[in-house]
Amino acid sequence: MQIKTGVLLVNLGTPEAPTSAAVKRYLAEFLSDPRVVDVSRALWLPLLHGVILPLRSPRVAKLYQAIWTDEGSPLMVYSRRQQAGLQARLPHLPVELAMSYGKPALAQAVQRLYDAGIGNILVLPLYPQYSCSTSAAVFDAVAAFFANRRDVPSLSFRRDYAGHPAYISALCQSIRRSFTQHGEPDRLLFSFHGIPQRYADEGDDYPQRCRLTTQAVAIALGLSNDRYLMTYQSRFGREPWLTPYTDKTIASLPAQGVKHLQVVCPGFASDCLETLEEIQVQNRDIFLEAGGERFEYIPALNDDEAHIEMLAQLVLEMLPPA
Repeated sequence: MQIKTGVLLVNLGTPEAPTSAAVKRYLAEFLSDPRVVDVSRALWLPLLHGVILPLRSPRVAKLYQAIWTDEGSPLMVYSRRQQAGLQARLPHLPVELAMSYGKPALAQAVQRLYDAGIGNILVLPLYPQYSCSTSAAVFDAVAAFFANRRDVPSLSFRRDYAGHPAYISALCQSIRRSFTQHGEPDRLLFSFHGIPQRYADEGDDYPQRCRLTTQAVAIALGLSNDRYLMTYQSRFGREPWLTPYTDKTIASLPAQGVKHLQVVCPGFASDCLETLEEIQVQNRDIFLEAGGERFEYIPALNDDEAHIEMLAQLVLEMLPPA
């Protein structure tokens, strides 16, 4: 009997609505994961629920309101389009979408594949660069689902695709379109989501994976070293995170003669709060207020045809030999 194969696409997640209550539920789940914040539960959880969530949720809800669309959260909209595009590209494989936090819940998506008799699950986290705080959290959740079950299917887990030729090609196509539309900037800045420096010191190779992507794109585009920069954004809390920081770097560029800046965020498979609000709004304002003249954010790959084709290639590479 032939074993049925299915695909599990996983992204981080998003609140169900741009309201304080919905944001609070989402952040409570997200920030309670030890993979995300690994300090003592006894110390962290009272601080999270007693101080951070009550103060942070209303403020973050206002930011979500600024980017929310008629279809909903941009991350969810684009993730659904990616799921639909991949399903159309691979009609013989059922494709389920899951979020590590929020809905559609990962456990429910795996349950649907399990109930459909899928004996081989291909797990594809939508994180181009591995980190213990993202890809490993997906691994943990899938393993936890099957921890107490007698019947466990075959599992294939894609750690990341930081240097995959189809991914680099899709990024280059997107960047070239921006160059054609807006002209080539004085600098191209690659901004990745940050992680605590301590995680990297303890073995997370995320910085190396980000550098791999950046260097591969720069080489493919023929950019000299003085034409591009790599930084880290979205730091949270007081401990040191990976540097250089995106906002501080952007603030310093106009004084160095950079008047035209374009920013790409290759670590995000879908546009979301961190790209549409933090980069396109906050960091644009920082650049212009510091004396910059032109700023363009290059959108995430989202449901771009080259992105869907790349995801299909990743899935096909994960299939077992016929």
